[in-house]
Amino acid sequence: MGKLFGTDGIRGISNQHPMTAEMALNVGRAIAYLSKRQGHTARIVIGKDTRLSGDMFEAAIVSGICSMGVNAISVGVIPTPAIAFLTQNMRADAGIVISASHNPMQDNGIKIFKGDGFKLSDEKENSIEELIFANNMHKLHPAPKELGKLSRMDDASGRYVDFLKSAFPQEINPEGMKVVLDCSNGATYRVAPAVFSELGVEVTSMFDQPDGKNINLNCGSQHPEALAAEVLRQKADVGFAFDGDGDRVIAVDEKGQVLSGDRLLAICSAILKKEGKLKNNFVVRTVMSNLGLSVAFQKLGIDSVFAQVGDRYVLEEMMARGAVIGGEDSGHLIFLDHHTTGDGLITALQVLAAMKKDGKPLSEMASVMSVFPQMLINIDVKRKPEIETVPEIIAAIKEVEKKLGDKGRVLVRYSGTQNMCRIMVEGPTKEETQTYCRRIADVVEKMLA
Repeated sequence: MGKLFGTDGIRGISNQHPMTAEMALNVGRAIAYLSKRQGHTARIVIGKDTRLSGDMFEAAIVSGICSMGVNAISVGVIPTPAIAFLTQNMRADAGIVISASHNPMQDNGIKIFKGDGFKLSDEKENSIEELIFANNMHKLHPAPKELGKLSRMDDASGRYVDFLKSAFPQEINPEGMKVVLDCSNGATYRVAPAVFSELGVEVTSMFDQPDGKNINLNCGSQHPEALAAEVLRQKADVGFAFDGDGDRVIAVDEKGQVLSGDRLLAICSAILKKEGKLKNNFVVRTVMSNLGLSVAFQKLGIDSVFAQVGDRYVLEEMMARGAVIGGEDSGHLIFLDHHTTGDGLITALQVLAAMKKDGKPLSEMASVMSVFPQMLINIDVKRKPEIETVPEIIAAIKEVEKKLGDKGRVLVRYSGTQNMCRIMVEGPTKEETQTYCRRIADVVEKMLA
């Protein structure tokens, strides 16, 4: 049986397996079938980002849903975390997002939320895959009079904006603050400027003219350089760069310094601890977190644990340990007191609130964490054997680890959403880090590219 789901749903190049219209039809069928209950008309909410292929996949998924006697509710272009909220808010049975997040426009993907706004378990994903690859869903179709209907929801963005504003502390007035937003020509291009403006913030918006092909193109959380320049030009207090589907964010301080997820996690965790709201004094981070975050948490007296890469694994650890905050260096942060999933806009609002509470510029707040020199090289690969089964790669890793000793670390892993191997090295100096990372990357490229 083929494997469809990666670390964050199904993802691939549009019109190539597994991201074909035929597969989207069957995914819609499978989710709808698993949502049905006796005496209950199931409803599924569907949203998408701004990619050109989104319309094609939406039409296919809706067809699959309705063919199983389930109703589909289309909300159009909207961030991924908005679908998690709307699914729960509307008491729908499931939510589907058509998006490839931070990936280039030629990619697309399918993310699925349960009725409670949380992502699917491995078991549920396996059930969907089994249904699809059994290739007999045509035998499960209801009678013509029992087909599902499609409806369109016009006020979805407004509902989500109200939800976001409710996550901002009522006692704090952010009026007068200057914020620059990079919307990545993606799903946040309308709601991000709206929520900040409605809170009274002075907003400058960039990359908010999507044309279906420019999503994440030299902008957004993967490319914050233009945002940093605009923050300096505007003399703004802070800038926020979202990814294509709005579930992650990268910040820029008033000096133009780019702050990744780890530093935002440190800033927000420190504020929560200071206010006595850091439940169980615990934060969840991932194996990709910078060593500097470990040092910062030690100084702050905060306990933490590593999770696998992927916000669903961060969430699992948070729920298991009773934590209210966790996240990834990529900018995926989860505030469980506010939402069931990573939300770039909620993260941005929490950072803004922290700035007002502390009364300090963001650059000063960011000094809570010093970043260890880190090098990350992504290598496109043709195959993904277990790293441990490639002696040449293991030998290169061990050689570098021996030279670094306790002054750095190495992490080599495959992307869960792309045919890519990620080589990450942290070390005492920038020069050593780059040299060692390149050494391992060359071996990976030779063996797997």
